[in-house]
Amino acid sequence: MNNAKNRNPSPEGAAVDYRNPLVEQRADPWVYRHTDGFYYFTASVPEYDRIELRRSATLEGLASERPVVCWRKRESGPLSANIWAPEIHFIAGKWYIYFAAAHTSETNEGLFDHRMYVLENESADPTNGRWQEKGQIATRWETFALDATTFEHRGERYLVWAQKDPDIPGNSNLYIAAMSNPWTLRSEQIRISTPEYDWEIIGFRVNEGAAVLKRNGKIYISYSASATDHNYCMGLLWADEESDLLLPASWSKSAEPVFATNEETGQYGPGHNCFTVSEDGATDVLVYHARDYKEIAGDPLYDPNRHARAQRLGWNEDGTPRFGAPGKPPEF
Repeated sequence: MNNAKNRNPSPEGAAVDYRNPLVEQRADPWVYRHTDGFYYFTASVPEYDRIELRRSATLEGLASERPVVCWRKRESGPLSANIWAPEIHFIAGKWYIYFAAAHTSETNEGLFDHRMYVLENESADPTNGRWQEKGQIATRWETFALDATTFEHRGERYLVWAQKDPDIPGNSNLYIAAMSNPWTLRSEQIRISTPEYDWEIIGFRVNEGAAVLKRNGKIYISYSASATDHNYCMGLLWADEESDLLLPASWSKSAEPVFATNEETGQYGPGHNCFTVSEDGATDVLVYHARDYKEIAGDPLYDPNRHARAQRLGWNEDGTPRFGAPGKPPEF
């Protein structure tokens, strides 16, 4: 769980507005607020060649903090290309970074050949100390896999990620499994979402970029869908906290996107989000990336201007999250 467990947010919330972009040219942003009071930030860099980490006492302060390089890609072979979507987590007294990396060779440039990997750091401050490679997360298939996230619920640790099933048309579905340690699955992987709606299959048939939020008796999982241009958007899954999270029937899915391009505010292709909390802990905060223009020259993956942004997250009277629109946070 990122930053807070089953906290019951005030229905009034707090008037929190952030200066955006939060961090420029950083896609797939991940923010973790630790018990030391600091925010830790990592994201995909435009060069896709390294993993960086920033540390700040405030969310807005992340923009001016000098990043520390935790790890760099290899020259060839596994872990040598397209370093995507790192996430930092604190588990049982140690720090972990989950990320995806591709394999390059004389015949393979490494695009869409990703696997998921884990780094570990025993230092109290993850901007210091040594990051050790714990290896690849082994899944059912040796196929395209990325965007691993992890959370704890009732004494069990889970992994949620995106992967290509060789028997299902499309690019990636969402899976969940229980873990025996931060880099090893102990249960069968269970598919909880497949791209099926029109808004999930534009350009690519994609479900990816999961983020978990535990609130109001529910486990919520946001995710991103479609190509990484202005069609990129977010959907939502949810399960009752009393349910068996490894049963597909436990999960419900939004029929419409919960967060999408907003022409009014000029924010395009919002997605690959995470959740954190305000400095006083009173308000849930949505962190995501988006561009401020619609038309893109060339492959959107190599357009560097997906900026990390932050805005408050609201809650409806029935206990469900209210996302608002990119650049237009919901009213409390």
